[in-house]
Amino acid sequence: MADEPDLAKSIEETLRAVIETLIDCEEGFRLIGQDLKDESLKTSFLAEAQTRAAFRRTLEETLHQIGVADATETGTVVGAIHRSWGDIKAKLGSTDRDLLETACQGEESALQIYKLALDKKLLLPIRQVLVNQQAHVQETLEYLQVAAEGLV
Repeated sequence: MADEPDLAKSIEETLRAVIETLIDCEEGFRLIGQDLKDESLKTSFLAEAQTRAAFRRTLEETLHQIGVADATETGTVVGAIHRSWGDIKAKLGSTDRDLLETACQGEESALQIYKLALDKKLLLPIRQVLVNQQAHVQETLEYLQVAAEGLV
């Protein structure tokens, strides 16, 4: 990869964008999970927050492997706004269904970031990690949609 500094830079930028999104997702699942009334959903959300943290650590390790010394990110401004909106809704007495719909919106945004990342030129092992993570996000979105429909 040393022969391709542009590819390395592109991969770094791509992974940083996904990492920022994973931070947003982790925080979103944690915060919404704390406000859910259904204990099963609450447990699922808190577990999903841990899964997103694990996804983030994997990508941070990948950055280290390609020579990036500082792989620390903080999340996105859009994610912070989305989390704040979810928190406001919870404090105003939103239902579990409302909170699930907020989570669905977050997952749809995350899927867009994965799509953009996978449209870039990536090394095969990195692409495979992102494809696997994207599949999990898609499954989670589908689970949330079904759960929200069940709370009508």
